[in-house]
Amino acid sequence: MSTGRRVHLVSLGCPKNRVDSELMLGQIERAGFELVAEPGDADLLIVNTCSFIESAKTESIDAILELADFKAARPGTRLVVAGCLAQRHSAELAESLPEVDAFIGTGEYDKLAERLGLGDPQGALASAQAPLYGTRKARPEYIADHLEPRWIAPDSQSTYLKIAEGCSQACAFCIIPKLRGAQRSRTVADCVAEARDLVQRGVLELNLVAQDLTHYGADLGDPDALARLVRELGKVEGLRWVRLLYAYPHNFTDDLIDAIATTENCCKYVDMPLQHASDAVLAQMKRRTSRAEIETLLAKMRARIPGLVLRTTLLVGHPGETEADFQQLMEFVKAQRFHRVGCFPYSQEEGTASARLPHQLPTAVKKSRVAKLMKLQEKISTELLQAQIGQAALVLVEGLSEETDLLLQGRTQGQAPEIDGVVYINDAPADIGRGQLRWVRFTECGAHDLVGHVIETAEHALDH
Repeated sequence: MSTGRRVHLVSLGCPKNRVDSELMLGQIERAGFELVAEPGDADLLIVNTCSFIESAKTESIDAILELADFKAARPGTRLVVAGCLAQRHSAELAESLPEVDAFIGTGEYDKLAERLGLGDPQGALASAQAPLYGTRKARPEYIADHLEPRWIAPDSQSTYLKIAEGCSQACAFCIIPKLRGAQRSRTVADCVAEARDLVQRGVLELNLVAQDLTHYGADLGDPDALARLVRELGKVEGLRWVRLLYAYPHNFTDDLIDAIATTENCCKYVDMPLQHASDAVLAQMKRRTSRAEIETLLAKMRARIPGLVLRTTLLVGHPGETEADFQQLMEFVKAQRFHRVGCFPYSQEEGTASARLPHQLPTAVKKSRVAKLMKLQEKISTELLQAQIGQAALVLVEGLSEETDLLLQGRTQGQAPEIDGVVYINDAPADIGRGQLRWVRFTECGAHDLVGHVIETAEHALDH
């Protein structure tokens, strides 16, 4: 029998959105609601949406419509749409989706419980209200701190720490500043306080995220805040790994490079979205950097951070991108030999400067260029993995493999959760368990993953 206080939440999009979802669930849990796995069992249905590109919008709409069917089958159930799609299109959605009871914008997560009447001891949800953002004049200003309740999945050993919200850059293709507002950084002390709390709850690995990680603190007058944060997180007892995601090339300082290199628990891994390598395209994108500057930075990072693993994200098919521009990008990828690359076709997003540019490329051309670049990168990634066969590394054991109960699964420092490959562990000792860091010698690899067996100590790792 329903208690009237059950919630099912669908979280779409990036890890930053996932943190927002966990903050919403924290409020809901504090109000006495129970999280349920099946939407058909819920009295409150929430979709935290993404609308960064067209495919994300489509996925979000599909999720809303799917949950609307569950609402229709269960009288009294409420449906809430949150996140970027609600921020961007709530007026249109309210008209086309009357089954939605409330829209929560990206700057209103802290008002979720109040907005929905979750404090009602009888469990009744507030009736539908007008959308929060009927126009775009409202810009988000909210950012959570460590005092906000945050739901973390049981037995989580890896999660994300969002250190800033919003973005103050002006990339021509990107809608994020209009959806998330200007950059708002948390203080170093606040981030460290949340890190300590998460470690007390069993977290071993923190992945730092923001829309623009390397400008963290600039809005507070502290342009070296990220380096200082890395060093302070290095002092948090029990925090085994810290990883940097979404670290843009401009403002990647020498101090930050030194902090990564010298902080023991900081993974020698950087996710750096570069988008392109043609100066002409970078200028059209308003990326504030050049190919020469990027190459100089990457060389410096590799020289000063031993064993550095680099991941990047690239965008092909931007308006005006010529075949010559694309070939420059291919040459750049071939020369740099990134460990991992994500590549996406340009999406023409209303409200961005790029959407108004001439020379928009056909979809077929964009898809073809993505396929060519990823074929090149798969060859590079495979070669880099093959070079690790016979070597050993510390692996964070995550439990049974998702592929088969006969293997354990884990990750090295060079494998970020959810976006990179994994390590499959053969013939694991009986005492090995989830959350352990164990030395693994690699014996095989595929295009994305490694296979190996546990060895006893670091000394064994050096003994070939």
